[in-house]
Amino acid sequence: MEGLIIREAQLKDLPTLKAFEQELIKAERPFDPTIRPDPVSYYDLEEYVKKDHVKVVVAEFKGALVGSGYAYAKMARPYLDHTQYAYLGFMYTKPEYRGRGVNQRIVEVLLEWAKSKGLSEVRLTVYNDNYPAVKAYEKTGFTSHINEMRLRLDT
Repeated sequence: MEGLIIREAQLKDLPTLKAFEQELIKAERPFDPTIRPDPVSYYDLEEYVKKDHVKVVVAEFKGALVGSGYAYAKMARPYLDHTQYAYLGFMYTKPEYRGRGVNQRIVEVLLEWAKSKGLSEVRLTVYNDNYPAVKAYEKTGFTSHINEMRLRLDT
């Protein structure tokens, strides 16, 4: 998408980032009935934007923010061949810009950040039934690794 800019998020972007977060939550509710009713928030976006160990990026097109994502280093389990890995999250693209390579460009920038930090593994989570998101990540090279299962007990 010509003219698309991927840049580091700034504090002035917070109102839009918080709106993206609410759209992301709304989109994920059908996949997870355990998400609490509104108001709910996934992220401390202001803190993430301020921190050096978190890379928050936005996609900007013609002066408007159209997507977002972040990466940060997480500690790996002690039995793995790496001590840390990059975790990607807050992956959001406005509906009218989906399918145009926005998410792919965001992921590319975050992967470069991970490489610059010496990280050799990158992970993210996506709902199994969110087929468009799964396909988008597969296009970027991600593969399904583990299936987390759960059982709700009536109390």
